[in-house]
Amino acid sequence: MSKKNDKQSSENSSNKDFTQLLETMALYEKRIYDLQQLLEISRSLCSTLEYNTLIESILYTCMCQMHVMGAGVFVLDEVESNSFNLASNHAGMDLVPTINYSLSGDHPLVQVLNNSPTTYTVQSLKDALKESLGENLEIPEFESLNPTIIVPLFHKNHINGILLLGERLDLGDGTEYSDYDKEQILSIASLAASAINNATLLEKSSTDMMTHLKLKYFFYNSLTDKLDFAKSQNQSLAVLMFDIDFFKKFNDTWGHACGDFVLKSVAKIIRTNTREQDMASRYGGEEFTVMLPNTSKEDAMSVAERIRKQVESEEFCFEGQNMKVTISGGCAVFDCEKNPITLPKDLVEQADKALYLSKRNGRNQISFAESSLIEEIELAK
Repeated sequence: MSKKNDKQSSENSSNKDFTQLLETMALYEKRIYDLQQLLEISRSLCSTLEYNTLIESILYTCMCQMHVMGAGVFVLDEVESNSFNLASNHAGMDLVPTINYSLSGDHPLVQVLNNSPTTYTVQSLKDALKESLGENLEIPEFESLNPTIIVPLFHKNHINGILLLGERLDLGDGTEYSDYDKEQILSIASLAASAINNATLLEKSSTDMMTHLKLKYFFYNSLTDKLDFAKSQNQSLAVLMFDIDFFKKFNDTWGHACGDFVLKSVAKIIRTNTREQDMASRYGGEEFTVMLPNTSKEDAMSVAERIRKQVESEEFCFEGQNMKVTISGGCAVFDCEKNPITLPKDLVEQADKALYLSKRNGRNQISFAESSLIEEIELAK
């Protein structure tokens, strides 16, 4: 009888050992899979330098990996770098219109998050704030979004973003974050922080700090890519060129500070009248260019005219002095049949010649680069 019991006990022990072995193997398989996922995430994020595309990639990566319904990330303003803004950097989250989703760099909340790379809930973050300040502090910027977890994005011991993940799906294991889940999201956060830093450096190096528009060389690089794409897809591509009329008088009459004010004001009007997929640049001095992908002649002229009218109607006031500002513009459109140019500089030169026509005809107007008019200008030179 004892031998039978010993045999049964041995079999039970073997079964238990085998079960533990299977569980261990499953755990290691999951960890290997997750490491492979992190490697793919790293490759994807580090190869994405276009800022808006990167932010979108971070959001959807986190939503997929952590099984959440929404995500948002507060990131430093890419030019000024003095505040963390949510802006349009969210997916699947409902914003409250009355709340300003922006945090200054010296906000107590930012200071607490900057202490260590760890995860928080809204309540644990409020507790940490109370411990730091000695009093309760409401954080509507976070609470209104109902995040299930809050993760600071650290790069070189300082945060350059704050990640919020929304409602979590229950896939059978509950909705709580395990220690392993938190470890995974912190790893993704580290990769995201590095990618954001790289994209921000590119953003700053390719941006005119005065007008916050792109620099000429960056504009040309992007125009080359967009022109190639337009050719392959048989799409149109428009380029606008603007010049501030009689700009020299602002510098000569009221000083260079006034000239800078006019430049920044006109640049802001141009920025607010373009889409996310468009690109505006400071071409040089008081000249600006705008690239409008997949845009017809009629729509491009409409955009140019809208910008011109807004500049003309704007109230420019510098140090109590009201000034009248107008701009002249030129428009050129690549078309596979009507205007099949091959070089980006040729398209820009066409817009420049149309701009010249606007100046010659009295300024404060927009001209289109018709082939007959360009030939007329060439003959007149």
